[in-house]
Amino acid sequence: MTSSFLMRCCRSRAPWALASGWAAIVLLALLFAWQPAGAAELRLQQAVVVEEAPFEGPARPLQQAVTLPDAWAARRADFEGTVTYRVPFGAPPPANGDLLALYIERACSNVEVRLNGQLVVRHGSMTPPVTRNCYYPHMVMLPAGLLKPDGNQLELKVVGYGLQRVAARQRAGGLSELVVAPQSELLGRYERQLFWNVTMGQVVGVTIVVLGLFMLGLAWARRSEPAYLYFGLLLVGWAVLGSRMWVRHMPLDHWTVEVLISTLYAPVIAMAVLFLQRYGGHSHRAVGLAMLLQCVLVPVSIALAGDTHFFTTITVWSALYVLEISWATAYYLRHVWHERRPEFWLMSGVLILVVVLAMVETAVQHEWIDMPRVHLIHFAMPLLFFAVGLRLVQHFVQALQAAEMARVHLEQRISEKTSEIERSYAELAEARIEQVAEAERKRIAGDLHDDLGAKLLTIVHTSGDERISTLAREALEEMRLSVRGLTGKPVKVADALADWRAEVVSRLGQAAVQVDWMTAHESDERHLSARAYVQTTRILREATSNIIKHSGATACTIRCVIDATDFNLVIQDNGRGIPLELDGKLDRGHGMASMKRRAKQLAGQCLVESGPGYGTVIRLTLPL
Repeated sequence: MTSSFLMRCCRSRAPWALASGWAAIVLLALLFAWQPAGAAELRLQQAVVVEEAPFEGPARPLQQAVTLPDAWAARRADFEGTVTYRVPFGAPPPANGDLLALYIERACSNVEVRLNGQLVVRHGSMTPPVTRNCYYPHMVMLPAGLLKPDGNQLELKVVGYGLQRVAARQRAGGLSELVVAPQSELLGRYERQLFWNVTMGQVVGVTIVVLGLFMLGLAWARRSEPAYLYFGLLLVGWAVLGSRMWVRHMPLDHWTVEVLISTLYAPVIAMAVLFLQRYGGHSHRAVGLAMLLQCVLVPVSIALAGDTHFFTTITVWSALYVLEISWATAYYLRHVWHERRPEFWLMSGVLILVVVLAMVETAVQHEWIDMPRVHLIHFAMPLLFFAVGLRLVQHFVQALQAAEMARVHLEQRISEKTSEIERSYAELAEARIEQVAEAERKRIAGDLHDDLGAKLLTIVHTSGDERISTLAREALEEMRLSVRGLTGKPVKVADALADWRAEVVSRLGQAAVQVDWMTAHESDERHLSARAYVQTTRILREATSNIIKHSGATACTIRCVIDATDFNLVIQDNGRGIPLELDGKLDRGHGMASMKRRAKQLAGQCLVESGPGYGTVIRLTLPL
């Protein structure tokens, strides 16, 4: 069952649909990068740096005016420690009864906020190991009791690292512009930024791990094809790299974490290059040795460069990674084009997007373009991995199908005659049983019609007693209904409604009860089974008899509604209702038990609603 499900999925256009979906998500992220200013917000873009306190060494007081956002990559490339900002602002914007809040889009790595000298919030540890909040926005509530009508002052302590102390510009210290506004205006902006930069990365990261483990399982099943192994290791490695976005507290110091992350990139890139080679159907020993050598040279170069040139070293390696991926992509696509593989266009689109995203990230690291508000590569790249993963699943299913085809064909030939004999025997047995049952039903129906029916008809026409004639006529009708049920022939809904309407209107008309029969399905071409027709007829007859004998009603409304799955019949009279003293004897005295039992046998239900002086309502619901 699992194999057939995979085959159906992989024969579909799932990779194309997924790629289109990822393109839509990336477009949404780009649109999110632009946000209009709120109507009642105060943007704070001027601050004064009053102190720089490195982790090791004395603090240095300053009075340096800066414009927010303040990127440490430009002013403090080698600094690591705490920078204190003072941001004065006048009268706060009107809150209209809402709480005021401070929105900080980026404070890397962590921030502490004071309002008019009072501590408002501290988002984690401000001393090594520092809480890593570079990808998290901050929304800080400003207590109304601390705000002044004018002359307010914010003091923000930002702890972080200069550009040469990190592997990526996104993790260099800095402070974005500040926005003071009512909480309701900032909440949506905060949640969107948190979703695209953190939550989306978490969801994609978990999914990538699951897909990577699945690929490793396929690699175990197809050990002769190492492309699955390389791709599975690539996915797991990328998920580990992406975890730095949402793992805030690490027991390791900053330098160790940065070195580990930077070192891990080398095997991840190696897995990508080797995967493209193997997936393209080629293998070059020299490329494998070069990738292994690269995994060794990366940590060696980091150790030689030291922490003073750490970012420069990693930037050089990143540019080399982009060249390697571009070469592997071009090499793969050239071979796929020559071999006329059907996945050429899908894989070319996906791989070109991967190269473009890598180039954009490289441009960000070299400060050729501004740092985006949404880091597309964090979740766009895994989405592209999904398209490749689905294509790999297609290949696996096709290989599985080809491997099992011979075995299935052989088993089919061996069991063909046996299955045919068993099927023929089963069909003959079922046909024989059905013939016997059908013959017995016809015999019983014929006996009832010829013998009992003739005798009852004789009583109806010869008896001088009106009561006996009436009873014989009723018994004859019941016998005919039973015979109709025994024949097993389905009845059209339209014909059944016509029969029921004629009988009910006739009986109630003889009892001077006005009937209002309403139905919109008189031309319905669907069918009722013989059993459903018989049981519904008996329920309707019992309900009609109760109206005549017990209700004292002068009018009756019958509504028939048929939907796609159910047949609904509602019978309502204006009689005296069921007296309270009969409440415990309804089933015995009014045939309610038989009506409910018949409905239950048809997997339906029969509900009775009544009260003294309010009439009685019977609701019958049966599945078609």
